Amino acid sequence: MAITAQDVNKLRKETGAGMMDCKKALQEADGDFEAAIDLLRKKGQKVSASRADRETTEGGIFVETNTSGSEGYLVAISCETDFVAKNNDFQQLGKSILKAAVNNSATSAEELAAADMGDGRSVQDHLTDMMGKIGEKLEVAAFERLSGGTVIPYVHSNSKLGVIVALDGANGDQVSEIGRDVAMQIAAMNPVAVDKDGVDSSVVERELAVGREQALAEGKPEAMLDKIAEGKLNKFYKENTLLNQAFVKDNSKTITQVLKDIDGALTVSNFRRVSIGA
Repeated sequence: MAITAQDVNKLRKETGAGMMDCKKALQEADGDFEAAIDLLRKKGQKVSASRADRETTEGGIFVETNTSGSEGYLVAISCETDFVAKNNDFQQLGKSILKAAVNNSATSAEELAAADMGDGRSVQDHLTDMMGKIGEKLEVAAFERLSGGTVIPYVHSNSKLGVIVALDGANGDQVSEIGRDVAMQIAAMNPVAVDKDGVDSSVVERELAVGREQALAEGKPEAMLDKIAEGKLNKFYKENTLLNQAFVKDNSKTITQVLKDIDGALTVSNFRRVSIGA
């Protein structure tokens, strides 16, 4: 059957696919709109398969909290080029996927991929459709969900680095303000844990071993090696665990001290930091 320009334009508006792709799909489907949409989606699946080995080192990070501020969500969507990452369609898709995560209370990347985007189709369906439209591999590179008394979201200016941090023990405007400062600290200083109790035992063992080897290489007495290694481990904690780090806005205080100045019970219970292309 003859395919009119109006038909092509209608399909383009419904799917967001390119004009020529829409025309070819309608021709293959003999003018059947639903079949044409399926063909376009299949094209997206083919794009996904053919580019499965391509690196997705660009993209964007999207963060949000629920209405009470007690749950934070972070979604990282990766793509192949910076051009696509800055594209409005990509940005809108990222925001829609984040909204689906919040609305569906997703708890894992798998749940998010299957979550309804509000039109009866899943997040993965929408990603596949977008791949068909732009010809690049797209994927959910990371998904994080965090609970706490007050969860503060933060995205760095390049949109490729995001943080969600949970503060417990107090609330209010002051907590929101210091929470953003703490989130920016996490983005800049990349701590390995909230406090020393959160550092993986394998990391502790490695740091102690390195400390002993350094002390030995410096000619320190055998009997002093363990004590020196413990001292180096404490320095590691100070530099690499959030609550023990010096506050970047005031190096005379640790993060713990800054929080206590606001409220004696205020502390950080957890955080998540995600970057794309790092």
